[in-house]
Amino acid sequence: MATISASTKIRLLGASLFLTVLIVIMVTIYLNHKNKKDALIINIAGKERMLTQKITKNIFLAQYSGSNDFTEMDEAIREFKFGIQTLLYGNKSLNIASAPTDKIIKQIYKVQSLWDVFLKNSADYKKAISSNDKEQVEILVHYFKDSNIELLQEVDKLVSLHTEYFETKNQFIKNFQYTSFAFLIVFALYAIVQLRQIEVHARDFIEKSRKISIGDFENLEPLSVDSEKEFIEVANNLNCFITKVSSAMHYSQTALDQSKMASNRLEELTTEFTVLLGELEMKTDISDNLDRSEDIVIESTEELLKTTKKLQNLKNELTLLLENCKTKV
Repeated sequence: MATISASTKIRLLGASLFLTVLIVIMVTIYLNHKNKKDALIINIAGKERMLTQKITKNIFLAQYSGSNDFTEMDEAIREFKFGIQTLLYGNKSLNIASAPTDKIIKQIYKVQSLWDVFLKNSADYKKAISSNDKEQVEILVHYFKDSNIELLQEVDKLVSLHTEYFETKNQFIKNFQYTSFAFLIVFALYAIVQLRQIEVHARDFIEKSRKISIGDFENLEPLSVDSEKEFIEVANNLNCFITKVSSAMHYSQTALDQSKMASNRLEELTTEFTVLLGELEMKTDISDNLDRSEDIVIESTEELLKTTKKLQNLKNELTLLLENCKTKV
């Protein structure tokens, strides 16, 4: 299984955390901006309801006062037209999008249909007032009494549909934010665990390095790392060094033991040779004693050759250790 280096892991964790936070912030800002536009749309839809009442009020006022001033009524009609067009098609200057759902579009068309009749009768009413056609005025007043309620109800439905849609979207925003924060918490905990693991490996390396620096090889165990690439590489190098040093120490100890044995053997030979010289003074069989002395010397020579070979092996191991360490560096 491929391992990831510690530096790569740290960069990935940092970049992922940064991107996640950045995305959450950007999406939250965007959704909050959209919420402001949603509030504006609901305000426009609610104002349509008020405008129908304002137009009807002006109609009844003109009937009972006999006034021909329809300035306020005409202004309300213009605002209603602007509002219904904005709700249906959107408005670039206000940065408002068109109707978001088919259900809202159908309701706008229904309001538009009632409004077209309402608008035509409003124009007819102004003509009837201007021409003093009382009969036509009475007919149209009865129409406005009935149609105003129906138009008002349909506009109310339109406002409710927009409110329901925006509440659903707001709930989605809340769920998104909760999910994002939960993900950030989990991601932060994961990052802490990974960084903690890197810290433990680093401390282990420091401790092993300290023991090596003071020459404490007796309690030095090989490192076991299976995560970050750099730590695995360093652990392999350090384990190689520990193995080589342990091997060299083993050979050194063996050579030391052999040297001690040779030294002891030489001491024994010296004693035996001293005894032999004494015996030579007392005995006449010089030839046999010389043969015995020769055998002792040969045996001592063999022991010393073995010791020399062990020491040469030690030198080779230490040389190999030095070359390996230079190669790893």
